Amino acid sequence: MHDAGSTPRTDTRSRVQKVALELFAEQGYEKTSLREIAERLGVTKAALYYHFKSKEDIVHSLTDDYFAEIDALLDWAKDQPRGDQTRQAILDRYIGIVLRGSEVFRFLEQNRASMQAMETGKDRFARFRDRLETLVELLTGPEAGLRDRVRATTAVLSVGATCHFYLRQVDDPDKLRAIVLEIVTDLTS
Repeated sequence: MHDAGSTPRTDTRSRVQKVALELFAEQGYEKTSLREIAERLGVTKAALYYHFKSKEDIVHSLTDDYFAEIDALLDWAKDQPRGDQTRQAILDRYIGIVLRGSEVFRFLEQNRASMQAMETGKDRFARFRDRLETLVELLTGPEAGLRDRVRATTAVLSVGATCHFYLRQVDDPDKLRAIVLEIVTDLTS
């Protein structure tokens, strides 16, 4: 993470991520070069290197940012009182993270073979699994039985699949968010 004083760098960093995702979607990960990313940004390749040394570094930054958002959610949730309101707030915030990350998920899915070949691609689910277990415990409580843990896990995992599947089919992402929230709240109640 960058400190608050690094706004220009963070701004450029997010612009690089956005442009890279656009090019990866248009051409595929393998066929996109750092030179093309720099050209679309209107910067030199050397300026791009200041932020990212490789395309793999860009992908790492995308997944690291996603995990950082989940970590912030988990940190927040740990300090909240247990109860229905907190559970719904956790789920709503998680759905928001998933919806904001939809382009990244689409990219990862479309380039699955390339991502699996990367060293970090191999441990992506392992990195998510620990967070998933923490999220499930925050939703169910530490003493929850298997049935409640399975229901909460199903709810959390279905958020990603459902949002990914329907996001391009709806004209109002907030409506989708409300529907998904209603369903996963029912699953975790």
